[in-house]
Amino acid sequence: MKIQYLGQNCFLFSHKGKNILSDPFYNFGKAESGFDLEAQTIDYVLITHAHGDHTADVKEVLHHHPDAKLIGQPEICAYYEHPQSIDMNFGGTTKIEDLEISMVPASHTSSFPDGRYGGEPAGYMLKTSDITIYFAGDTGISAEMEILPRFFGKIDLAVLPIGGHYTVCAEKAAFAAAELIKTPKVIGCHFDTFEPIKIDHKAADMKFKERGVELVLPKLGEILEIRK
Repeated sequence: MKIQYLGQNCFLFSHKGKNILSDPFYNFGKAESGFDLEAQTIDYVLITHAHGDHTADVKEVLHHHPDAKLIGQPEICAYYEHPQSIDMNFGGTTKIEDLEISMVPASHTSSFPDGRYGGEPAGYMLKTSDITIYFAGDTGISAEMEILPRFFGKIDLAVLPIGGHYTVCAEKAAFAAAELIKTPKVIGCHFDTFEPIKIDHKAADMKFKERGVELVLPKLGEILEIRK
């Protein structure tokens, strides 16, 4: 699996010929990432919650890729009225090739910029026969995190917000990774985009090293290859 970082919580997951775009917010960092939506094939759009920094570019994606399937809460799918939708809720799972995507809770809020209710915020477990990834979405520390490795097995990688202010900071994320999620590696997201979530990279890295967890802070446009 390959993961390209496009800013905030927007990633392009590529797995066995299928592309999954999460929380579309690529235009904000487009000048640096070089992401060209029209040059891509987008098969699925995966939404964690309705806030503008996670949904700003959804309509553009669906306009250029009308056959893409939208995955999200029933309220989010209803908002976009996209005919190719997979509306899920907590406990639900959908499958793409051998990749199972299961919706799990996140501790946050969720409403669209126009004020419409966006359902409860979520994260997702992405699981194949080879690798298990926890894609947390925006969240604070939650007791539910401790259940995830007990049910889904070893979590090889977690994608966690680390910017603080609106989500966990690096210190809290490192604690969650080591003590609750029990993962050896974290890709950080939801950092540096706006002033309240700008971070000290060296200090963040140290917080994770103190817990024995590897932290990756991707650059905009960077592609990471995820292996067991």
